[in-house]
Amino acid sequence: QVQLVESGGGLVQPGGSLKLSCAASGSIRSINTMGWYRQAPGKQRELVTTVTVGGNTNYADSVKGRFTISRDNAKNTVYLQMNSLKPEDTAVYYCRAHGVIDRLGHYYGMEYWGQGTQVTVSS
Repeated sequence: QVQLVESGGGLVQPGGSLKLSCAASGSIRSINTMGWYRQAPGKQRELVTTVTVGGNTNYADSVKGRFTISRDNAKNTVYLQMNSLKPEDTAVYYCRAHGVIDRLGHYYGMEYWGQGTQVTVSS
């Protein structure tokens, strides 16, 4: 069983910064892909960014140049540094993990989600 716990959300003014964290716990040897998604009120959940265990990243066009994803494989933790925040970045941000190998070497192809953390950008 893998659990993801996000932290770091909050209220910030336009142009400000926030850093989100997501820690995965459980019997984990490695996680192939970790990432962040977001869902604004009345909209579908959308990809923000992902990072593989090897460090390959992918960003939505709307956040390129403003958001940076990073991960600490030893801690099974992923971070999202968000700069130059805009009101349209307001959403619940969810952490996702996919492709877990447990300590016994078993591979699980399912995806895991965190509970979400609210980010509000407003003056």
